[in-house]
Amino acid sequence: RCCRLSSPRLMALSSGKAGSSLWLASVALMVQSVISTSSTYRRPAPGGGGKRTGLMERTLILLDVNTRSPVQVLNDNFLSLQLDPSIIKDGWLDFLSSKRLVTLARGLSPAYLRFGGKRTDFLQFHNRKNHAKFRGPGPDHYLKNYEDDIVRSDIALDKQRGCKLVNHPDMMLELQREKAAQMQLVLLKEQLSNLYSNITITARSLDKLYNFAECAGLHLVLGLNALQRSPDFSWNSSSALSLLKYSAGKKYNISWELGNEPNGYRSMVGQTVNSTQLAKDYTLLRTLLQSVRYYNRAHLYGPNSGLPRKNAILLLDGFMKNAGSVVDAVTWQHYYMDSRVTKVEDFLKTRLLDTLTEQITKVLKVVNSHAPGKKVWLGGVGPAWAGGTNNLSDTYAAGFLWLNTLGMAAMQGIDVVLRHSFFDYGYTHLVDQHFNPLPDYWFSLVFKRLVGPRVLAVRVAGLQRKPRPGRVIRDKLRIYAHCTSFHNHNYVRGSITIYIINLHRSRKKIKLAGTLRNKTVHQYLLQPYGTDGLHARSVQLNGEKLLMVDNETFPELKPQTLRSGRTIAMPPMTIGFYVIKNINAYACRR
Repeated sequence: RCCRLSSPRLMALSSGKAGSSLWLASVALMVQSVISTSSTYRRPAPGGGGKRTGLMERTLILLDVNTRSPVQVLNDNFLSLQLDPSIIKDGWLDFLSSKRLVTLARGLSPAYLRFGGKRTDFLQFHNRKNHAKFRGPGPDHYLKNYEDDIVRSDIALDKQRGCKLVNHPDMMLELQREKAAQMQLVLLKEQLSNLYSNITITARSLDKLYNFAECAGLHLVLGLNALQRSPDFSWNSSSALSLLKYSAGKKYNISWELGNEPNGYRSMVGQTVNSTQLAKDYTLLRTLLQSVRYYNRAHLYGPNSGLPRKNAILLLDGFMKNAGSVVDAVTWQHYYMDSRVTKVEDFLKTRLLDTLTEQITKVLKVVNSHAPGKKVWLGGVGPAWAGGTNNLSDTYAAGFLWLNTLGMAAMQGIDVVLRHSFFDYGYTHLVDQHFNPLPDYWFSLVFKRLVGPRVLAVRVAGLQRKPRPGRVIRDKLRIYAHCTSFHNHNYVRGSITIYIINLHRSRKKIKLAGTLRNKTVHQYLLQPYGTDGLHARSVQLNGEKLLMVDNETFPELKPQTLRSGRTIAMPPMTIGFYVIKNINAYACRR
């Protein structure tokens, strides 16, 4: 759990009485030592005024981790991705075969790729290869040349075997960016007016989507339209059955879900699907999957309920009561704020970061009351809804929310977190339209390389000023710990990874105590690059700017070695990952 540092007393978060007692004794000695040696700090004279600069700078945080047993064991695909169906409409689906884009997606594997979002419930499948392309704004010759290029690219891909990749010419990509910019205005107008047009997903579109997932080492989770209704308002499954049969014929390994945020259908399209009907729909979909031999054991996830306010909680409760056993994991969605935020400080509010814990608690309470132990996924999460905010949700500042989401979700046992969106839609994406990684991508890449699915309890003791009457000092230092990823062969099993978010505007010193004392540490310190500060769209790792070497090569993520016993110094407003080497943690050896 995120560590509360606002109290001067020691806090032990592990179970194990004997281990805690020994640790408390050792920390008490260290605290006494810190107090006795802190003669450099002098209390300001009464009435002297001015800011107390010495105290916060000299505060020493003592940190230990329970290495005996994990508090949670998560899915290997814990950090996963999402693509919005609008990628079909604005044309970017045709470019998922790009070598660079596939390379960037492969960097975050293993992961799920959820193809879903607000436009899931306007998808219509047509089993034909050459659907006439949408002719958007612009002169005919421009569109004809552009579409001819797409057709030539498709023919070239058809001739390839195995993973189908291509390098698109710069001119072709530039034309696509112009087309997508025009179409984004159309999509935004639909969103603001709540008048959505249907989106056709053809057999060729599905082929391209699956090729992207397969090439990148991602497992596709495909959302089906839940708003296709018969006259009696039951779910019309004819289009879904056609899609299932086509996918089975191609032997596509896909998991499934139905609809997106059903609690919001009334405001979106003026229809209401209650929990009883939704449970029947999911039961019917499970029957369909069992009727198609290739998918009789396929996974089904849902109900993708929205932010757990009153209506969403009521719908989730009714769904779990009637169809909790039908789904393999329960899915819901969370957004921290709307897209009207205008300043970077909105991403740094601790009370905003803490809202996720409250929402997770609500969802887990409902799920566990009907199906104790059922896996819960956080789907479609992003720093801001409605596509996010330009120059805010796509900058370094948004990384505080993203890393805190991963840490909080992991501590509370959320099995998978699906990030909206990997590419294309709005300003919450990980990769921009020039196929360049944004800050949240680099945070995600470092997380994937270093952080494993076993979550460890953190113990923290600190010396800090008491809050003034009527005020609460919130946690501006967030500390989480996991076993180091077993996929990282630079570290032997038994290593642990600690990641720290420092929201203070001053440097923080952290001393490793207890089992972590006198161990060699590898530091991966991520800071904004350039003069834009928290608005930066580039990131530096230990002082070096992170850039792709070429379309198929990542930069080397070089750690800085901290000698044994050295105090960790976290600069203000930064994020750091720290691998404790050769600790031989029992929780991480198996």
